[in-house]
Amino acid sequence: MKKALLVMMLLGIFVSLSVTVAMAADEGKGLDSSVKQMIALAAGLGIGIAAAGGAVGQGKALQGALDGIARNPGASGKVFTPMIIGLAMIESLVIYSLVVSLLLFFKL
Repeated sequence: MKKALLVMMLLGIFVSLSVTVAMAADEGKGLDSSVKQMIALAAGLGIGIAAAGGAVGQGKALQGALDGIARNPGASGKVFTPMIIGLAMIESLVIYSLVVSLLLFFKL
């Protein structure tokens, strides 16, 4: 848990620094500078949180499926397909967040 918190803090610092650098170079378009900063921050934090949450969710799903298969190897066929469907659903949420972040980014 401490590693995850440390990774999240480092990700937040990285996003904050990258937003500052990215916004310093681009000042000439129609939106206000502070609005652009908030959009970039929202896009970066959104994809970061979605990727972290998706990774944790997929890890938990895989852990549960492998524990079930290890306890009962005969049920591996019944566990494998729902696990793949669950992983695809989790990944689709991350991809959805990526699309929203890209839409926000191209709004700049």
